[in-house]
Amino acid sequence: MSRIRSLPTELVNQIAAGEVIERPASVVKELVENSLDAGARRVEVDIEEGGARLIRVRDDGSGIEADDLPLAIAAHATSKIASFEDLERVATLGFRGEALPSIASVSRFALTSRQAGADSAFRIEVDGGRVREQRPAQHASGTSIEVRDLFYNLPARRKFLRAERTEFNHVDDLVRSIALAREDVEFRLSHNGKVVRLYKASRDQADTSQRISEVLGAEFLGNSMRIGQEGAGMRLHGWVGLPTASRSQADQQYFHVNGRLVRDRVVAHAVRQAYADVLFHGRHPAFVLFLEMDPLGVDVNVHPAKTEVRFRESRLVHDFLYRSLHEALADTRAGSSLQSAAQGADAQHLAASVPSALQSGLRLGVGEPLADYAALLGRSPGSVRSGPMPDNAMHGFAQDADGGQIPPLGFAIAQLHGIFVLAQNAHGLILVDMHAAHERITYERLKASHDGEGIRAQMLLVPQMIAVSEREATVVEENAESFEELGFDIARGGLQSITVRRVPGLLASGDIQQLVRDVIADLATHGSSRRVEEARNDLLSTMACHGSVRANRRLSLPEMDALLREMEATERSAQCNHGRPTWVQLTLAELDKLFLRGR
Repeated sequence: MSRIRSLPTELVNQIAAGEVIERPASVVKELVENSLDAGARRVEVDIEEGGARLIRVRDDGSGIEADDLPLAIAAHATSKIASFEDLERVATLGFRGEALPSIASVSRFALTSRQAGADSAFRIEVDGGRVREQRPAQHASGTSIEVRDLFYNLPARRKFLRAERTEFNHVDDLVRSIALAREDVEFRLSHNGKVVRLYKASRDQADTSQRISEVLGAEFLGNSMRIGQEGAGMRLHGWVGLPTASRSQADQQYFHVNGRLVRDRVVAHAVRQAYADVLFHGRHPAFVLFLEMDPLGVDVNVHPAKTEVRFRESRLVHDFLYRSLHEALADTRAGSSLQSAAQGADAQHLAASVPSALQSGLRLGVGEPLADYAALLGRSPGSVRSGPMPDNAMHGFAQDADGGQIPPLGFAIAQLHGIFVLAQNAHGLILVDMHAAHERITYERLKASHDGEGIRAQMLLVPQMIAVSEREATVVEENAESFEELGFDIARGGLQSITVRRVPGLLASGDIQQLVRDVIADLATHGSSRRVEEARNDLLSTMACHGSVRANRRLSLPEMDALLREMEATERSAQCNHGRPTWVQLTLAELDKLFLRGR
């Protein structure tokens, strides 16, 4: 072997570029983040040939002092941190001092900048790592950076670049994601001399909604709800997509931590669990979320690309995200999105004031063979009770033109093919999938019943020995209380084995070994587990499905009205247990259009 020696600065920067600069979009990310750190209120991004030929980022930020230009392109030189304490509380998007020298080492690079009030601007150029002497230049206050012929001196890396359209799409996606996080900044993106995106700075809520629509499409806001939660020193706000507006790909998921777009396993797991009870299998939710927290609580110095973070209290963050999203999704009651006629309505009050046919014994298809389900709901199967709704049934709802009361889902008028309930409300026609709707109602009641009783544990006649790794056995030993709270009695039986003596009663007939292994994996990775709850919910969901009204079951109008009122009062009733919608609204305008009325 040869002697140990220091690597040339140019080679060091090219090695760093391998971590920081993957493609043109990586360059744009670093440059735009520097612009935002400089206080820019307008950022222009010009791309040619997908970024392979030219990337130019121009801003109106604070600019760089002329004497600091050589340092700006020097490795590990930065104005953003000066000590370890600064590193622990990073409040800027950039801080490592690696991006500019790395980019300059693999391109023909030029930086022109002028500080506000300075007599002139100055320009410095770098060609493949070789720095040229800076000189005066013409430039308004702010900074422009030009990156030409990316990877021209690394032919192997340049061959990895994809087609022009593909590379530009990555740039486009990046600019859109940053535009979501910084609504106060104007962004312009051009490709081959043509303006592709222009996002004006937001001045009020209307402008913010306009930007969301421009970035994600007009349908996003109509199929999402705005949330805002605070707790444990954190604040979560943004938009989450309705379960019925899920997507086949995870292509509309934007999560920002203190303004930084990140990809994180803790976040992904919390979101997935929050949607688990309302999302169809294989579907993905859409969301734009912002988490604000003390910079001391998150380590952003995990990877040079700065797209990964590490939370110092990952379990606390996970539980906060899950609880916030779970509570928001619980409010997706059928009819809750309707305004005007339902304005001021209180479905909870209605459920209490109406002696609902469901609550008084109507089983909607659940007969004697399903008596166990009725017992779980705390009532016994009974006969159908018909008759008019009481006079005070619609208390609290908006009035129609005749002075009557109209609840959000209106009143039933017919049943179609024994499958759908048709109802009339103030907006037009409501169609309800009666099995899907009743399935959700039954499921939520089953969950509430079991949650009220707590987890009932059952001793195993023969304790189960499970072979595990030494690390897994240690997790069991260190989390004995957590397992006990979940209904397990598990003890370490040896260096690589555990003994299960007690399990949650509802799941005793299931695959105990796999369930225990899944819980161990969750505790090891996230510090908490909801595997037992998820397994229980899967079972209750199946029970609710079998115990709900079936097709071709004839319902009377009072029974249909009772179902509508239960939907309005039940959490998550806008979708069934499998994520399918339980109801749709056809407005009068839509009906007029179908029949060409008014033309």
